[in-house]
Amino acid sequence: MKTEISILKYALQAFAGLDENDFQQSSRFWRCKTYKKGEYYNEYKSVCKNLGFVTSGIFRSFIIDEKTNDQKNIFLYTKNGFVVTFKSFINQVPCDYHTQAMTDATVIYICITDLLNLYKQSHKWECFGRLLAQEAFNVAIDRTESFLFKTPEERYLDLIKHHPDIFNSIQQYHISSYLGIQAPSLSRIRKRLTGKI
Repeated sequence: MKTEISILKYALQAFAGLDENDFQQSSRFWRCKTYKKGEYYNEYKSVCKNLGFVTSGIFRSFIIDEKTNDQKNIFLYTKNGFVVTFKSFINQVPCDYHTQAMTDATVIYICITDLLNLYKQSHKWECFGRLLAQEAFNVAIDRTESFLFKTPEERYLDLIKHHPDIFNSIQQYHISSYLGIQAPSLSRIRKRLTGKI
């Protein structure tokens, strides 16, 4: 866990300017958990209690289409990023989708009650919470706008930019689901862009 803690400290400093003293305020609250491929970080209709930081592996959030029973990927969470069903976490209400490990994964997490106590104790941690909320908002807006204003090819390029190793880790049908296209379309995009990126 020492290595994971070092990675977390660096990430919190880069994300919100939290220094060693700030981190020490929180150190007793962080826990480490490993997930096997297919295990759930948070399930549909359950309340998300923890904010996680991914130190290895990949998670997805997905919904199940009631008419077709198809799974549709809506968010991806990869190494050195946060994993959280944010609306459920902040408001402590049941979640609208599943969040699941797509590979074996490791997460360092903190529960909502401990994080709220940190917000009360420290202006810097309160700032962290505000930045986290902004990040979650931006991710949700970017995701929505990408379907409104971007082509599938542009969404593909964004995916590579933000999750460069993902093609080596998960099946292509998960990627095509996330991009909102069929698998043959993804194959054509990849073939067309080979050598250009």
